[in-house]
Amino acid sequence: MRATTGRNAGLGLALVSAVAFGGSGVAAKPLIEAGLDPLHVVWLRVVGAALVLLPVALRHRTLPRLRPGLVAGFGLLGIVGCQALYFVAIARIPVGVGILVEFLGPALLLGWVRFVQRRPVSRAAVTGVVLAVAGMAAVVEIWSGLAFAPFGLLCAFGAACCQVAYFVLADHGTQEADAPEPVAVIAWGLLAGALVLTVIARPWDITWHTVTHQAALGTRDVPAVLLVAWIVLVSTVLAYLTGVHAVRRLTPQVAGVVACLEAVVGTVLAWILLDEHLGTPQILGGLLVLTGAFVAQTARTSSGTTIEVTGSEASASSAGAPVPAAGTQRG
Repeated sequence: MRATTGRNAGLGLALVSAVAFGGSGVAAKPLIEAGLDPLHVVWLRVVGAALVLLPVALRHRTLPRLRPGLVAGFGLLGIVGCQALYFVAIARIPVGVGILVEFLGPALLLGWVRFVQRRPVSRAAVTGVVLAVAGMAAVVEIWSGLAFAPFGLLCAFGAACCQVAYFVLADHGTQEADAPEPVAVIAWGLLAGALVLTVIARPWDITWHTVTHQAALGTRDVPAVLLVAWIVLVSTVLAYLTGVHAVRRLTPQVAGVVACLEAVVGTVLAWILLDEHLGTPQILGGLLVLTGAFVAQTARTSSGTTIEVTGSEASASSAGAPVPAAGTQRG
């Protein structure tokens, strides 16, 4: 009974995490269209979340000294790279297209495993990659010379590449006895990202009056500060924390399957709230991308290791042995 209760709680947390991550683009795009620079929105998100998780960072204050490369890489690539490129992308292309392109991450990660780590991958993994790439070709309507802004698509693809770094860093050291707490890595990654973004985004140029006014969420106006609060508290803090605890209550494979709903949630919310309708090629292509991501994330290498990656968490574990993963999206 206790195991069943824990599993149900884990499924609930994984679902909350997927919904929270999936809603980030829908909340960010109205802010960008209201006049905020995408990098300024990312700065507000990262700095706000870093301040909320500051007590966690202080509790694990030795982490930057013990794992400086992990903290710097996670903050620069896993947080700043993913989120900045994703927000720049959705300023130019629909949210649904941006998040689907970002879900090429699982396919790219398998390329890393095969060609960089030189570890064999199964036929199922290759099938997943082929499905994801074919689906992405349909999403962008490659036969018509790309149906969306090339720079936006390039940024979304860059976010997918940063996800690969996120996945690799999230798994770094998980097999060691003194592996760092995932929440601590997230907290210090946010702090490192906040420092880097302060230099890059130049927050002193933010048009603060935009944050104090209304922003158009589809056909309705909502307080812009409410959208900022959603991005910080729900799409970042809540999303990461529930994602970490979900993996601890479930196997990574199950948590990964639920996390695939992130792309569905993001696309559906953009459809309902922002009136961003996707055509038939995008819908069918999106289904192929998600199918490929699902197949890729549960694929086994010939040595019996399971590689599972999602938009919000990633880990590599011996078959059947759950390992806590370090947290999202990026998106």
